[in-house]
Amino acid sequence: MANQKEKLFPDFPPVSTEEWMAKITADLKGADFAKKLVWRTNEGFNVNPFYRNENITGMRTADSLPGEFPYVRGAKKDNNWYTRQDICVNDFKAANAKALDILNKGVTSLGFCIDGDDVNAGNIKTLLQGVLPEAVELNFSVCRRKSLELTEILVEYYKESGADLMKCFGSVNYDPFKPLLKKGCDVEGWIEEAAEIVKVAAPLPRFRVLAVNAHAISDGGAYIHQELGYALANGNQILGALVEAGLDATLVAKKIKFNFGIGGNYFMEIAKFRAARWLWAEIVDAYKPVCNHDCPNKAEGGICRCASKIYAHAQTSTFNKTIYDAHVNLLRTQTEAMSATIAGVNSLTVKPFDETYKTPDDFSDRIARNQQLLLKEECHFDKITDPSSGSYYIENLTGSIAEQAWKLFLETDEKGFLEALKSGTIQTAVKASADARFKGLATRREILLGTNQYPNFTEKANSKIIEKDACECGKDAPYMALPAGRLATAFEELRLATEKHGAPTVFMLTIGNLGMRLARAQFSSNFFACAGYKVIDNLGFETVEAGVKAAREKKADVIVLCSSDDEYATFAPEACKLIAGKEHFVVAGAPACMDELKAQGIEYFINVKSNVLETLKVFNAKLGID
Repeated sequence: MANQKEKLFPDFPPVSTEEWMAKITADLKGADFAKKLVWRTNEGFNVNPFYRNENITGMRTADSLPGEFPYVRGAKKDNNWYTRQDICVNDFKAANAKALDILNKGVTSLGFCIDGDDVNAGNIKTLLQGVLPEAVELNFSVCRRKSLELTEILVEYYKESGADLMKCFGSVNYDPFKPLLKKGCDVEGWIEEAAEIVKVAAPLPRFRVLAVNAHAISDGGAYIHQELGYALANGNQILGALVEAGLDATLVAKKIKFNFGIGGNYFMEIAKFRAARWLWAEIVDAYKPVCNHDCPNKAEGGICRCASKIYAHAQTSTFNKTIYDAHVNLLRTQTEAMSATIAGVNSLTVKPFDETYKTPDDFSDRIARNQQLLLKEECHFDKITDPSSGSYYIENLTGSIAEQAWKLFLETDEKGFLEALKSGTIQTAVKASADARFKGLATRREILLGTNQYPNFTEKANSKIIEKDACECGKDAPYMALPAGRLATAFEELRLATEKHGAPTVFMLTIGNLGMRLARAQFSSNFFACAGYKVIDNLGFETVEAGVKAAREKKADVIVLCSSDDEYATFAPEACKLIAGKEHFVVAGAPACMDELKAQGIEYFINVKSNVLETLKVFNAKLGID
């Protein structure tokens, strides 16, 4: 029986970085290390294929503890987060009933989206009937023009309810820049308005009433460092302007709430939230906020460290969600929720998987809610604070993202966040990132399963269930709005058009080398199925003539020749001659003889370097699909 106390690691001598590099260099057989193994991120920094303890030596982030300034490892010592579900309020009694119901199903945070014309004391009383404000985080979203009135009503309601105001927590989503970000409208008078809301909300110390909606930038297609950098500039614009207007820095800082999006870049998102806590703490600390309470969390000179704690809500991304193969959205939201909760957010909203194409129902709401509960009750994510701490990789990501975001923050802050918005600098930068991601999707450098790779061949979206249309409001506004839309939209429009028209048939003429014809048939099938075409695959034909004959028996609109590069020189001209323009002819691959084949009249080739979207648009046009 093995001695369980025996220490095995001392038997293995340590391996230096130089030895690792020597082994890697030998295995590369002359290939360039940087080109082969170093990843250049969209955030503007390189990621190495491996990291070691020496890579985190001296890092400030590696030595901090949860709950300690600058809060890289967490603004709190535990990892409990509020499980939030949003309710769109159309009927106040019905919304109240739903709120009471889901509070018994694991929700600890409610988000109410209210129409501005419905804001009055009676409706708010009806909405909150039976809800204990000391036990539930209550969040309210309303249009900017009604935010002050709603805040006044809430303060009065809490006072009259007899609740302990120090135990009441939540937020009003007053975003002074939302009209400009979303619609391109002016935001004159925001400083006075924001200052008044802060003063009115002062009796509720744990209520945050100034929102930094960074998720809007994320859902516009921004990269992670852009979302974080612009969010910091946004928050600092609000904080600086209100302090200059005479408000106490401590009070203002404690009224700001950051609402972040969560994208699909798993480890990067973990690092983003860690960097956000760190950088915001440094920004607030520069204002030297004074603590007027008997609190142990003070720095020298009575500086309030609590004011430097970011309050971060997170919500799963809209930008990367899809209509087709929508259940894959469950996988996306689950990994996004894992990133946020491992990183230690204060609260989280997991959006329903079907919200891209319809109003979520009780089933999809329940699934979204339970995704968080699984992380708590079965995965125990709330039991360990910042488990990523000490990971050489994530510590380096945290530092790199922080560096890139800080550079962007300084550039934006020098001009002023609002001025950068008015000049279109931020919107233009976000659009450039979104365009790069759209191009990446079109060329499959960025993958959305079920959309531009491995689509469900037989799925029908049924256009009747597509309830959501693009908003036309604000199109004549004086300023540029953030880009709107989802990454998958262009592919989905192609496929919806195919459904409406009727799917053309694509026939795989497989011949020759077994391995190559099977691989290329699979590639080509996935390629054309992205537009919803009917695909007929085959095991193989003895002759090109037999393949063309079989294709015509199936009434094929497109014939794709699938073979090896060497065999194309013979098979492709023969197939082209037999087809004679009656069907559209495509060669799968990029053979060395491509130029010669083109000279013989073969026009279409598809391969891993093809722009999938543009190619499918060409075929839609040729097949009369619009």
